[in-house]
Amino acid sequence: MSDSPTPPDNGRASTGVPGLDTLLGGGFPIHRLHLIEGDPGSGKTTLALQFLLEGRRAGESCLYVTLSETATELRGIAASHGWSLDGLELCELAPSEAGRPDEQYTLYHPAEIELGQMVKSILSATDRVHPSRVVLDSLSELRLLARDSLRYRRQILALKEFFSTRTCTVLVLDDHTSDSEDLQLRSIAHGVVLLEQEPYEYGRSRRRLRIVKIRGVAAIEGFHDFRILRGGLSVFPQLGSVSRGPALPTPVSSGVRELDRLLGGGLSWGTTTLFMGPAGVGKSSVAAQYVTATAVESPAAIYLFDERRSIFVSRCEALGMDIQPRLKSGHLTLEQIEPGELSPGEFAHRVSERVEKNGCRIVLIDSLNGYLNAIPMGHAPLVRMHELLAYLNERQVATLLVAAQHGVIGSHMVSPIDVSYLADCVVLLRFFEAEGRIRKAISVVKKRTGKHESAIRELSLESGTVRVGEPLTDFHGVMTGVPQYRGGSGPLLDHGKTRE
Repeated sequence: MSDSPTPPDNGRASTGVPGLDTLLGGGFPIHRLHLIEGDPGSGKTTLALQFLLEGRRAGESCLYVTLSETATELRGIAASHGWSLDGLELCELAPSEAGRPDEQYTLYHPAEIELGQMVKSILSATDRVHPSRVVLDSLSELRLLARDSLRYRRQILALKEFFSTRTCTVLVLDDHTSDSEDLQLRSIAHGVVLLEQEPYEYGRSRRRLRIVKIRGVAAIEGFHDFRILRGGLSVFPQLGSVSRGPALPTPVSSGVRELDRLLGGGLSWGTTTLFMGPAGVGKSSVAAQYVTATAVESPAAIYLFDERRSIFVSRCEALGMDIQPRLKSGHLTLEQIEPGELSPGEFAHRVSERVEKNGCRIVLIDSLNGYLNAIPMGHAPLVRMHELLAYLNERQVATLLVAAQHGVIGSHMVSPIDVSYLADCVVLLRFFEAEGRIRKAISVVKKRTGKHESAIRELSLESGTVRVGEPLTDFHGVMTGVPQYRGGSGPLLDHGKTRE
């Protein structure tokens, strides 16, 4: 068999996983031995198969040496992803069983017989196939046969030297079943990728990977979420810094003159606006007013974590927002996120894809409470939210966040998480009582990008439209959570009439 084609000039062997290639700066350095480690079920075999299939696609010769699984099992794994292993050389080296009399050694330990035979078989298969990509799955069998760390280390070093003379790019898999604290392989390998699977009480497990080391390569560090789908691994790199996109000259308008006036002319592109208030006060409706009005010219996206899609659409239609035509035209996308379905990295990836591929310019996350409950966060939820908001701001996307405060009326309403310092604009909504009716008030307490009204206005979501009244001057106690209106009926909205 002839030698494989020469690998690319950039000195990288693509992994077949675009997100992982991004983290590695293009793929694994060629002609080196790399370690893929993780507990059973973390996705090592799937990644290894993708690595070889990518080599097959590029016309390279590939060898898969399995020390623990059978070739039939490997083909079954491939079939579950819709892959065929035709064109890949499978070498099955199951350890010898002690069931036959001629294999029960009495004078020698199995390490002195079986280890040598196994290594010899690996070398013979390599010389026969002349591969440019090799996978050894897994090295736990070699570790057990070697018995001690010195013999094991010397054997791995010998294999590394052998493959380097054959110009092979090698992935060795380690499942941590022998000794999870053994760092022998990490010290020998040129690169190390760690795969982890973290279960949660509700929803699917969260998977993440980390580039532990990669010599001579400025890999992207930290943990990155990934998912195993039909078709292989999908890796979601953390959102890094991006070039700042062009800002639109006109502000983000809601189409409601009084509401825009309250916000100093409208919202600004490349900023984050937080709508805060108790449940039912109208936060989602006001935010949706901005999204549907903007979606006429600029693509927009809504991510629902609390409400069902059908209810949200019906409510918007009842308020005269004409959301259905925008959804049908594709200018507006509406996605309902189920609890436990996504990891933080996958959600951020979905949003960034919408921005990069579809030109999305306004994003609504409704609500922040649902986001925190539906997406397994683990640690540092504020850091993950800051990462996403910083990316959207740099891309000049107007981001709208809805946060429901605990309670309905009272002086102790608090938010589940304080993101007000991350927001460039904070819109506060409250209930108040006047003339024997429960009414709604809206005000702006913060806007970094320009002036805004300090007045408090009445908000009405009746009569098939979003209405904002004139400033209510005789208000007391809004910031305490118990607003009191002591004025007359003059500036109050007449709920029996529509806005002109």
